[in-house]
Amino acid sequence: MVATIKKLGSSIVECIMVGAIRGFFGFLRLLGPNRASDWGGAVARTIGPWLPVHRIALANIRAAYPEADEARVKKIALGAWENLGRTGAEYAHLDTLFDYDYDDPKPDSRTEVAGIEHFIALRDDNRPGIIFSAHLGNWELPAICASKYGLDTTAIFRAPNDPAVARAVHEVRSRTMGNLQAARQGAAFVMSNVLENGGHLGMLIDQHFTRGVTVPFFNRPALTNPILGKFAKRFDCPVHGVRVIRLPGHRFRLELTPPLDLPRDADGQIDPAAAMAAMTAVVEGWVREHPEQWLWMHRRWRVPANVKSPSP
Repeated sequence: MVATIKKLGSSIVECIMVGAIRGFFGFLRLLGPNRASDWGGAVARTIGPWLPVHRIALANIRAAYPEADEARVKKIALGAWENLGRTGAEYAHLDTLFDYDYDDPKPDSRTEVAGIEHFIALRDDNRPGIIFSAHLGNWELPAICASKYGLDTTAIFRAPNDPAVARAVHEVRSRTMGNLQAARQGAAFVMSNVLENGGHLGMLIDQHFTRGVTVPFFNRPALTNPILGKFAKRFDCPVHGVRVIRLPGHRFRLELTPPLDLPRDADGQIDPAAAMAAMTAVVEGWVREHPEQWLWMHRRWRVPANVKSPSP
């Protein structure tokens, strides 16, 4: 009886929270995409430095840029908070943010795409494919782009820890993206089936993974999920990187790389660990170009400095 009451209470609380989040998204929709983005960025930029994770961000930036003075470190951190706040507020407008038209590109579009030919090639080559990305700009847009252009892609995502937030975010994502798969136990079988059936996987690879392979990231060892490297070896399929750059004027640019030439072993097979190092090197290049648009608040580096990692 007690367990039933607790479960019922949890369900009621979750329903209330989901309703509150929907109401908040409704408020953001009333603001419109530009004002919502500005509001979210301003709020996060103001509140972020007072949160405990701000210390993690500052420590990460200092370690990644040892030559930077304190003014630049703080500027990057504030920019990262602003980008995070903008991205959060933009969830209410995901169905309108991506307006790029491949057949009739317009100079006043909110989004532009570099490498759209690679999206089209992936869609039409009748082969499985892998697309990796990172928490840069508004990182939700590539999945929307793939869905809009008929690229059969399953986006692997990490659900928010709070059930109510996870449910509300999933509702938003499911209206604009293709297939979605939470990164949880058993997800590897789903991912394998996607590739076996000629589909495509999209996954963010820039966060710590406890059971991962050690790769260099900003000259420090970092643990990274090796699953994309393993799948690249197994299926020997094209592997692309995609990033989102936040531009002035509430605009975005998506950039899809050509297929990577991944490292191979003596037998000519893709080396999974070295492949992940190569992908991570691409991500590092992206972050170095726009450090203020990356998620520095995450504890990315949790490996002793004397641990060796493969060269990309």
